[in-house]
Amino acid sequence: MTEPGPLQAVDGVNFELENNETIGIVGESGSGKSSLGAALIRSMQPPGRFVDGYIRLGETDVTKMQDSSFTRDVRWKRIAIVFQGAMNALDPVYTVESQLMEILREHGIEEAHWNEKIAESLESVGLDLSVGKKYPHELSGGMKQRVVIAMAIILRPELLIADEPTTALDVLIQKKIIELLKKVQDERQMKIVLISHDLALVSMIADKIGIMYAGQLVEIASAKEIYKNPMHPYTQDLIKAIPRLHSKEKKIYFIPGQPPNLVSPEDGCRYYPRCAYAMEKCKKPVPEFPTPTGYVRCWLYDDLPKN
Repeated sequence: MTEPGPLQAVDGVNFELENNETIGIVGESGSGKSSLGAALIRSMQPPGRFVDGYIRLGETDVTKMQDSSFTRDVRWKRIAIVFQGAMNALDPVYTVESQLMEILREHGIEEAHWNEKIAESLESVGLDLSVGKKYPHELSGGMKQRVVIAMAIILRPELLIADEPTTALDVLIQKKIIELLKKVQDERQMKIVLISHDLALVSMIADKIGIMYAGQLVEIASAKEIYKNPMHPYTQDLIKAIPRLHSKEKKIYFIPGQPPNLVSPEDGCRYYPRCAYAMEKCKKPVPEFPTPTGYVRCWLYDDLPKN
């Protein structure tokens, strides 16, 4: 709920993940990416709430669980999150070790196993055990990000949500963090939802990519297909907007216009006002048209074979 009225931040999002698979969720600021992450781990701030749909973890629809049951049995044990902004996710007055211990304590892990689990978690993200005795202000940006990842994986969750895990890091550290996520995933067979505005970064780890616009997934496909054959006009525009160092074209492409007002969105395609291919049909609600590796939400493809 907002002052002008109710706003549906996430609407029409549909995807599945297998073990050891990563999906990258990409879109511009305000598209609903972080709201999707918050919904997956049920950390939406009031008055945010579920209205419809489901989130199925194995055979369990976690949206139907009581808050106490979700906190006890799912949050951090089966679904964990790397929050955007490592410094904001760490308490400045407690050591890294104390903050890791708090997670173990709150989830009923016997104290006799704490040192073992803390050591395993820190070592898995490439940190020396001495880091546990340090305070957040004593760590570099990359080390803080590794600590946050260690906190998220300490209970070995099935699903890891990484919300902009490389924010404010330089490009070399960004690459190392993405490689670290892939290493940890391979070791633990986790599913990862990687949320980012950076298509190039996501392509380093994602098996498939979902393009999010105005609260909806407008296209989902394998990472290779997104780059080789982008179908939705918004996906095409996002790729055109990526700067290319060795291109003869020096002009930077940008997408004209503004995202729609989600308090009162149009019934049809939400990209319609900014789309170079807009037509009268686009004013009607758009279904998901199946593609070889996913689906696309665009009337340009209503003649595709239906499943």
